[in-house]
Amino acid sequence: MATIRTIDALLAALRRNSSPSLIWYGPGAERIELSGRVLDNWVAKTTNLLAEEFDAGPGTVVRLEMPPHWHGIVWALATWQAGATLSIGGTTAADVIVTSDPSNPAGARPAQAQLVAVAPGALQLRWEGELPPGTLDYAAEIRRFADFFADPAAPDPADDALEHPGGTVSFGGLLARDAAERNLLLPAAADWATVLEESLATWLGGGTVVLVHQDVAVTDRLLESERISARL
Repeated sequence: MATIRTIDALLAALRRNSSPSLIWYGPGAERIELSGRVLDNWVAKTTNLLAEEFDAGPGTVVRLEMPPHWHGIVWALATWQAGATLSIGGTTAADVIVTSDPSNPAGARPAQAQLVAVAPGALQLRWEGELPPGTLDYAAEIRRFADFFADPAAPDPADDALEHPGGTVSFGGLLARDAAERNLLLPAAADWATVLEESLATWLGGGTVVLVHQDVAVTDRLLESERISARL
């Protein structure tokens, strides 16, 4: 996959892959394994949600307010598939805010922003508890969207794909790193920009990303069972 330079092309390659592309280890012995095909399905559903619910596309800013998690990786890929800008700790006013903490005071968020609550548990079918009025419950809504996105955007390579505290990355630079052929262990305690950059490089090389929550012990058994060849 070394010649791939667009998110749509990367997702098309993942779509043909039945081996694990993303594995998540979370609290409570949670292990989620997504093949390339299943990861692409989740991304397509989320892109369809963005397009149908929020009319997202080039010029839209989606802010991610959650620690690194497999759901967040799906949202990042979906944002880029829609041609929108992903903001992580950036300063640009957001149109859509994706959060694992919807109770954060509304005054800290743009009044016009649409709020999406992401429940952390893989088996949660809805958010547990009350949500602020007008908040979309991702877990409850996502399954009604199609698992193929028929109209991927073709953003200008100079447009911002990612805004983060360290700067910005254009769509043209998003997949500019060399492919890395590896099964990579990524600590979820890493910053989002690093998680996304290293994940993209790993998928360009046809490898597997293993994202591990900070409360999960990285044992020799885990390293062996996931055939880890590189660690961050």
